[in-house]
Amino acid sequence: MGIEDMIKQQVETFRNRLMDGLDESLDHSGVNSRRVAERLTALAEIGMTEEGGCRRISFSQEEKQAKELVKQWMEEDGLDTHIDGAGNVFGRVEGETDGSAVVSGSHLDSVMHGGHFDGPLGVISALEVASAWKDAGVKPAVPYKVVVFTDEEGARFNGGLLGSQSIVGELDMDEEVKRVDFNGRAFTDVLADVGLTPEGFREAKRDVNDIKAFVEVHIEQGKQLEKRDLPVGVVTGIAGPTWLSVTFSGVAGHAGNTPMDDRYDALVAASEFILNVKDFPQQVSNSSVATVGKLSVDPNGVNVIPGEVTLSVDIRDIKLEWKEELSKRIKDYATEVSEAHGVTVSVEETMNVAPVEVPEQMQAQAGEAMQETLGVEPYYLPSGAGHDAMILGRYVPVGMLFTQSLDGVSHNPGEWSSLDDCVQTIHVLKRFVEKVIES
Repeated sequence: MGIEDMIKQQVETFRNRLMDGLDESLDHSGVNSRRVAERLTALAEIGMTEEGGCRRISFSQEEKQAKELVKQWMEEDGLDTHIDGAGNVFGRVEGETDGSAVVSGSHLDSVMHGGHFDGPLGVISALEVASAWKDAGVKPAVPYKVVVFTDEEGARFNGGLLGSQSIVGELDMDEEVKRVDFNGRAFTDVLADVGLTPEGFREAKRDVNDIKAFVEVHIEQGKQLEKRDLPVGVVTGIAGPTWLSVTFSGVAGHAGNTPMDDRYDALVAASEFILNVKDFPQQVSNSSVATVGKLSVDPNGVNVIPGEVTLSVDIRDIKLEWKEELSKRIKDYATEVSEAHGVTVSVEETMNVAPVEVPEQMQAQAGEAMQETLGVEPYYLPSGAGHDAMILGRYVPVGMLFTQSLDGVSHNPGEWSSLDDCVQTIHVLKRFVEKVIES
């Protein structure tokens, strides 16, 4: 079987698996589950891999093709479309009155070997709200916009969130143009492949006062909803990461000739630190996390006592004060461990992104929408990963809904959310957006 046939087979497998979950009782209020399934499948076909995953990286022809397809759907549903200089795609539904618009959407780019729901589900959910209104003959009180952001994942240039940053004017294009991709190609050359320019990104800034609120649907990328058998949950905040680079410095020595009571082993100190970092988050909040994910040992020899160890600590929480408290405790503990082992330690903060809290009113409206549409008590949970909503949330009220993820898998060909869960999320989104419009 050739590669083309294998990919066709994967697309058909994806479609059949989605349609196996078709529950036509969920087709009401204009929401059409079959349309959702067909649109998810059509996007999955663009960038489908032999393994059944998605490779639709930013600034690729595949990302551009996916955007053009969504733009076509927008136009078929009567939305007024526009693509800005950053490649962000907008579809506008006129309201009964003019004014600030409620905006919803996500992205279509993927990681190198990703799945078919991270990003596309948020785009299709936002568009389905507009499609459902059209089918039901409903016109919103104020304008509603569907957006497809450029380059959320950052797989091309090890960055990300470029589209949403360009909209709010946060993007430092003078720095971005210095980047090269995984093939060593310059940023400006890659942009030119899809008809974009640095100047276009600079000109993409919009007046945030034109946005009443932004709402994003995303797969959970975790197991909390699955454990509770819930299709959808309400996000309370989006964690911002603090990255620490911690270096323990001891004395390298011969592994055979140095007695155990005369050693200053940097790796032993680092090991004690790593072992206990996991206990600190629960001392601060139930949304705090800390991860040691990278380790470098020097001289890294079998018969040499480690003289220096550098490790990374990724610290996240949805409240700034909680994140700062956790960071302080971990830094203080590093000093405590170093003193106990007779080594020195240095701690450098290499990244610090402020978290974004979802306003209580937005959480309440999302919870009410979940209760009204599904008849279940809303479940609230934090987002440990970054999203475009994190960028918009610094300027306008934001809300987020998570859709259940099978086994919590994400950024992987095994990523999956059932059609049933997706459509139920769309019903909650639709009611949520209507509440925000009415408020």
